[in-house]
Amino acid sequence: MNLTISEMTEEGHLEMASWRYPPPYDFYDGDVDPVLNPERHFGAWNEQGELVGFYYFEPKPPDLDYGLGLRPDLTGRGLGLEFFLAGLEFARERYEPRRVFLHVAEFNERACKVYERAGFEVVSRHVRSFERFGEVPFLTMAERRP
Repeated sequence: MNLTISEMTEEGHLEMASWRYPPPYDFYDGDVDPVLNPERHFGAWNEQGELVGFYYFEPKPPDLDYGLGLRPDLTGRGLGLEFFLAGLEFARERYEPRRVFLHVAEFNERACKVYERAGFEVVSRHVRSFERFGEVPFLTMAERRP
């Protein structure tokens, strides 16, 4: 997957709002929550100029929170690890964090497997409350320390 990663465009945000995932991943549909801090969102475009996913980076010096999403029709096709690592490399170059953290819904086992294969491990658990979904358990994962 050859990607170009750059600041998310307004068109990209509009496209993401139309993304629909099959249950239970509909939790991640693009219009569930309004986009906060659009300056922290970056688009990932393929060689044809199509938006294939997004990355979200929230600096928490000296660390960084990392979020991401792959376009619904590209999920479940074995692209997750490569997509994840491309964003991680971009984040390391741009922000130079000491450590990278991510937060993932506990039910999202396929994402958890990708993150584990990338060298991340669960460091804590928490519950977030959503109007549409109620209480949702989350995992905080971080890069394993050497």
